[in-house]
Amino acid sequence: MVFANMQRRSIGTVIGGGWTGLWQKAKTGAHSAAVENRFVQAFVAKKWSMLLIVMAFLLGRAMILEQLSPFALAFIAVIYFTRRDILHWVGVAAFAGSLLSLNTNTGYLVTEIIVFLLIQKALEKFERSDLSLAPLLVFSSTFLVQLFAELVVSNLSWYSLMMISVEALLSLVLTLIFIQAIPVFTLTRKNYHLKHEEIICLIILLASVMTGTVSWAVGPVTVEHVLSRYLILLFALVGGAPFGASVGVITGLILSLANSNAIYQMSLLAFSGMLAGLLKDGNRLAVAFGMLLGSSILSFYMGTGVDVLNSTWESLAAVALFLLTPRSFILTLAKYVPGTQENLKSQQDYAKRVRDVTAGRVEQFSEVFRQLSRSFKQLTTDDAVSRKEEEVGHFMNAVAQKACDSCYKKSQCWDQKFYQTYTYMTDMMTNIETKENMTKKQIPADWKKVCIRTEQVLEVMKQQYSLYKNDLHWKKQIMDSRHLVADQLSGVSQVMEDLAKEIKREGQELFLQEEQIRNALEELGLSIHTIDIISLDEGNIEIEIIHQYTKGFDECRKIIAPLLSEIIGENVAVMREEMHERGEGYSTVVFGSAKEYEVETGVAGAAKGGDLFSGDSFSTVELGNGKYAVALSDGMGNGERARAESQTALNILQQLLQSGMDEKLAIKSLNSVLMLRSSDEMYATVDMALIDMYNANTTFMKIGSIPSFIKRGNEVISISANNLPVGILSEIEVDLVSIPLQSGDILVMMTDGIYDAPGHAVNKEMWMKRMIQEIDTTLPQDFADCLLERIFRHHHGEIQDDMTVVVARVEKRQPEWATFRWPGITRMERPKTVS
Repeated sequence: MVFANMQRRSIGTVIGGGWTGLWQKAKTGAHSAAVENRFVQAFVAKKWSMLLIVMAFLLGRAMILEQLSPFALAFIAVIYFTRRDILHWVGVAAFAGSLLSLNTNTGYLVTEIIVFLLIQKALEKFERSDLSLAPLLVFSSTFLVQLFAELVVSNLSWYSLMMISVEALLSLVLTLIFIQAIPVFTLTRKNYHLKHEEIICLIILLASVMTGTVSWAVGPVTVEHVLSRYLILLFALVGGAPFGASVGVITGLILSLANSNAIYQMSLLAFSGMLAGLLKDGNRLAVAFGMLLGSSILSFYMGTGVDVLNSTWESLAAVALFLLTPRSFILTLAKYVPGTQENLKSQQDYAKRVRDVTAGRVEQFSEVFRQLSRSFKQLTTDDAVSRKEEEVGHFMNAVAQKACDSCYKKSQCWDQKFYQTYTYMTDMMTNIETKENMTKKQIPADWKKVCIRTEQVLEVMKQQYSLYKNDLHWKKQIMDSRHLVADQLSGVSQVMEDLAKEIKREGQELFLQEEQIRNALEELGLSIHTIDIISLDEGNIEIEIIHQYTKGFDECRKIIAPLLSEIIGENVAVMREEMHERGEGYSTVVFGSAKEYEVETGVAGAAKGGDLFSGDSFSTVELGNGKYAVALSDGMGNGERARAESQTALNILQQLLQSGMDEKLAIKSLNSVLMLRSSDEMYATVDMALIDMYNANTTFMKIGSIPSFIKRGNEVISISANNLPVGILSEIEVDLVSIPLQSGDILVMMTDGIYDAPGHAVNKEMWMKRMIQEIDTTLPQDFADCLLERIFRHHHGEIQDDMTVVVARVEKRQPEWATFRWPGITRMERPKTVS
């Protein structure tokens, strides 16, 4: 308990110390950043608040069909839920706008607002208030007020009832639209990604605001026409022809409802927006020219000479406003439009910030684990010497207290002749250390002359030495455990540091390489949607391409992969393909480094006595880091429990290696886990071969296992190592054996049930080499079956022990499609790796 408390205090100190500094820095930086952000947000919020108030004024003045005004109440209802801080100013602005409308409807608007607020307060009292109820509240308020007014003047008819219903329904629809559009102006959007439906709602809101400028004119130029064409120019420059035409249709429709004489504006604005959008790849002047051309053509066709002249002046005024618009405003608008480069860049910037924050956090955790590892290793030699002296002193005090306290010569021995007594005590302890069963006859004569209680002192010393020895044993166990924990923490820290480097590496800008690949593929006539290079490290290439999938031709394996191999200078193959769920005809294909070697495996085995469960376990799996693991484990004994032990050993080792942990540290961690799992003496052998699929270099981890064999032509090579099984000793030494394999090599791994088949009187290694050499087949599964069958025949069909053999054959990979050279394609320049 004392040791546990000390460890908790040390860990708490390290964590507390590590995070306190980080927290203080973060707190200081966050405070300064928060102050700056508050000023910026206050300024921006004030600017948007003024814009919302101006919009409320224009919506209060806006009317359609010369008698319906469904805009103001819908706008105020949404502001009530999203920006209640400016609700009063918005209400006053809408009231002022209604006073200046063509047909004064101020009384209706004020009454509708009051009814809406009363219903809303009643709902809030019963805790039923929600933004989703706003459309129904607006519909009810509008319908009830209009119906009551008609009933008061006794002018209710089927026509008036229909118009009341139309206005109430329009208010409901506009409320739904404003719910989507107004958050863009209220700073409640958390990102720049808007859906196409939200963009349409935003355009409807802006067109509705423009209806508030109907009948405003400066000479022959009408304000609503100038603003509508200005809006078309903005969206045509940002989103191209689709957005330009869409904005033209929506604004033209709404303006024609507000002014029946401007019905032709819908076709004029739609055609102008389409022409302006088609020229967006030029510059502002090209977009302006497209809009002027479109408006002029339809004006000549539909209007008189005066109308053509007025339309031209309106277009020129819109172009002047468009050319004076700051570039920053256009870039901000482009961030909201899906598909634009600015929108993609904003999303990439956000992803890059997330990557940087994640990498920084992982590095912080890595440093914490590294500090914890150092804290466990802070046991120097000086500390060990001082602890040794303290332990010896404690031993002497215990002996003196139990044997000398009641002796009448205590003061003479320990006060007058302290050094002499202490020396004799030390010598006695040394003798007992060398002879634990020391008897009274073996007590030195000099000691008998000095001490009158030699026999009693001897018994006490032997008893205390036994306790002292037991204490040393457990302290050594604790020290070994502490060192093991330190090594494991260091391994975890290294894995997290590698992960942080991997995250940073994925954030590299590879635009030039992506563009080079895109140009090469487009020259071949392939339709490529997006290219994303995740990694260009040698042997770890990962490229993701989204292209139009042509069923039956398989361009990815036949054309794209060979072309990428030629560009990059390394064999590239298709790792996986995934069709998009939507029926857009697109497919996502991931290309990666093609392995230079392939591994084919075969397994054969039998349980002792023909039982169902064997104590042996095997695993053949690709670890994901370019290595292929062939593993075999033999649990102690036979049956289900031995199988569970061996299977656990393989699973733990596989997970540790897949996480990126060093091989030796993974074995030590596995050993400690197996020791802690059970108090029984359970152990397991581990025989694993890690085959590098890029160069065929193979690392053998043989933990208590028997030799493995490599068949290379007619030669058979033996691989062995002297390592104890895992789960026996608290600390084991791991010797790894590295051997380069060649194409065509056959690796044979087996458990002791097969290796011990010839008996003790025969050289097992030579016997097994001859047995392997006599097998002619090169197919791994046939090889394993043939070897197991020969062992059966040798024992006349009797299975004396669990027997398992795993055979793996390494072959040079033959690419499915050869690379080809395309004129003008140059070798790609790879970026430097992030350190």
